[in-house]
Formats: sequence, structure tokens, C-alpha cells
Amino acid sequence: MGKDGYRVYGYRWIVLGVFSLLNLVIQLNWITFAPITVECISLYGTTAFWILFLSMSFMVVYLLVSVPASFVIERLGVRAGVGIGAVLMGLFGYLRGVFALDLTMVLVTQCGLAVAQPFILNAITKVAAEWFPIEERATAAGIPTLAQFIGIVVAMALTGPLAGSFLPGGATRLTLGAVQSMLKCYGWISVGSAVIFLLLVRSRPKTPPSRTPTSERYGSFEGIRLLFSRRDMVLLLLLFFIGLGMFNAITTFIDLILAQKGYLVGGNEAGTVGAVMLMGGIIGAVVVPLISDKMRKRRSVLVICLAALIPGLAGLTFFREFVLLMVSSAVFGFFFMGAAPVGFQYAAEVSQPAPESTSQGMILLSGQVSGIVFIVLMALFGNVTVRALADASAVAANITLTPFMIFFIGLAVVNLVIGILLKESPMMEANEK
Repeated sequence: MGKDGYRVYGYRWIVLGVFSLLNLVIQLNWITFAPITVECISLYGTTAFWILFLSMSFMVVYLLVSVPASFVIERLGVRAGVGIGAVLMGLFGYLRGVFALDLTMVLVTQCGLAVAQPFILNAITKVAAEWFPIEERATAAGIPTLAQFIGIVVAMALTGPLAGSFLPGGATRLTLGAVQSMLKCYGWISVGSAVIFLLLVRSRPKTPPSRTPTSERYGSFEGIRLLFSRRDMVLLLLLFFIGLGMFNAITTFIDLILAQKGYLVGGNEAGTVGAVMLMGGIIGAVVVPLISDKMRKRRSVLVICLAALIPGLAGLTFFREFVLLMVSSAVFGFFFMGAAPVGFQYAAEVSQPAPESTSQGMILLSGQVSGIVFIVLMALFGNVTVRALADASAVAANITLTPFMIFFIGLAVVNLVIGILLKESPMMEANEK
């Protein structure tokens, strides 16, 4: 045991690794249908809205469940609070595969998975605070955030080929049976990760990891009131409202954004640009939090990332050449996703003594609200129709998403100004003394 009764346990990496696995799998379940949207419209005999809603349901349900989930995590601790999310994920992930032939049941089970999500995502900074010293917490927040991006990449890359592997010899078009087999595989992955979490994870170590207090905090609802009384926290909520909403909209419409530049909807080029964005983000989610912890700086790192992502966003908006689009996508992904875990940890530090799960939940909640707003506005005013989703030539001729991208560049500049107005984390400053 270290001086003053504090000790850092090696088991913290086991806890973080298993928790990160849950983050990966819940994102895998979220975005499962995105790579096979067009095929599912035909297979289920429905409209594009209902297939798109399978992914959007996670945003809608988050609005309703985020605050209660944060309350439960804070009251019951990491093992029980996140454990609820793990059990729900395993249960509904399994049932989604069992009832995959019935679209109504797929919608119901997808909503069940959506309920599980905030019980997992809202605990990132809580896990970091319970198990890690202050100088490692941005890194500890970055690893499960990194896992989320990996889950998205895995879903995008694996869903179509995995479903296709269940087709009979010579068949090239997906069938409902193949989709069901793919969903059953994801269901068993969900069950397995839930069991691993329940077996291995504890809420907290026997002794705290540092002198930074993790107990005697405000309750969740008192914490929400405290959040809105803190200047830097209000600014950060606005920053994430803009940033996460913008990112959710761009990733949702990346195929259609590139279609305006002459690339086919669902084509290899659009998929590659999206994958490069996520791969850049994965690298950023590793590198940027490490730099933040090493420098003992939160605000300065955030400002650098907010400035550096603007050229990437501008490139996605104005470039047409494929190589330049890939470079722009990588730059945008690296600095945006690299900033996210640093922002999460900054929020936990400037909002003390509010619970970490409350600050995390409010940040993600703000991003879900703006994501829904931006996506709906882009769909309504960008001429994104059901026909356009299935007809590449109609997309290229009719959709008008470039004005939204220019608007996002303006919002990114606003975010940079907000970042400059932030003050450095008082916990970082205290730790340096």
C-alpha cells in the first residue's frame, strides 16, 4: 500500500479491458444494420425509415434512459450499474437473433439493446475514477472510447461478409436466413461479453487509487444542478452538443456526401473514406489521451484538437479527389475522436463533486439530441429520399448536403472559440503542485 493509504492495483487493467469489451460489443450491436441497409429494405419488405430507425433508435432511447442510468450507476456502483447494461445487452442481443425473421421483433429487441447502451457508455469516467490515479484517467477514458470506434469498424467490415458466409454455394444475394445467422453470432458475442463482465469486474478496489476523492459526492440529480452552475461545464456541454451532433450526422451520411462528388452510394470509395475516418479516430483515441496525461493538460489539448480538425472537415466538404478525401477524413477522425475522451475526463474533473456518471451522461445526452436534430434536418432539406438511397444517379443529381457541410465548418470554428474560453482543469493544476 502506498503512502496515505492509497494504492494503484494492477487489476485495474483487467477491469478496464472487460469494460472496454462491453463498449465494443454495444456499438457493434448499434450499427449492425448500417452496412446492409439497402438489402434489409428489400428483405423485410419495408421502407428505408424503419431500417434506418434500427440505428437511430439508440439515439432516441438514450434521451429517455441516460439520466436514470447515470443515477443507477452512481447508486449501485460499476459492477451492478454496468451489469444491468451487460445483462440487457446479452438478453436482447440473443433474442434479436432468435426472432430475426420478424421485423417487429427486431425493432423491439433493438430498442432493448438501446436501453442497455447508457448503462455502459455513461460509466466510462466512473470506471476511470474508481480504479485509476488522476494522471492516468484520460488514458483510462480513452481505451473504452477507442473500443467503441473499433466496434463500429468491426460492424462495418464484418456484417456483410459474415451474413454472406451463411449463403448456400453460388448464391450472391443476402437472404433473411443469412441475416438471422449473422445476428445469432452477434447475439452469442453479446452473451459471452456479459458473462465475462459479471465474472471479472468489481465496482472498486479495496483502497482508492489516489488522494482525489471518489466518494462523498452529490447525488445524481443534485449533480445535474451543479453541472449547470459551473461555467466550464456549460461551455463543454455546448461544445459536445455541436461536436457530437456534427460527427453523428457526417458519419450517418458519409455515403451520400461522397455521392455528390460522383462516388456511388455504398461503393468501395465511400466505404473506404468512412473506414479511414474511423481508423484515424482509433489512433487519435490512443495517442491524444496519452499526450494529455503526459502533459498534465486537458484544455490545451482540447483546443489543439478543435483547431486541427477544421482543415479535415473543410477537405471533406470541398475536395473531390479520392486521395485528398481520405487524408481529410483521417485528419478529421484523428482529432475529433482523440479529443472526445479528453473532453469526457475534463468534464469529470471540472464538475466535481458531481458524480462522474452524471457528467458523462449529460455530455452524451447533448450529443444524441443534436445528432437527431442534425440528421433529421439533413434528411428533410438535403433531398435525401427513399429513392435516393437506392439509386446512385438520383443521389448525385438531387441531394444537397454541401450547404450543411459548410455550416458544420462554421460550427467547428464556434467550437474552437468555446474551447479557448475554457479554463484548465483545477484537478490537473492541483496535481502539479
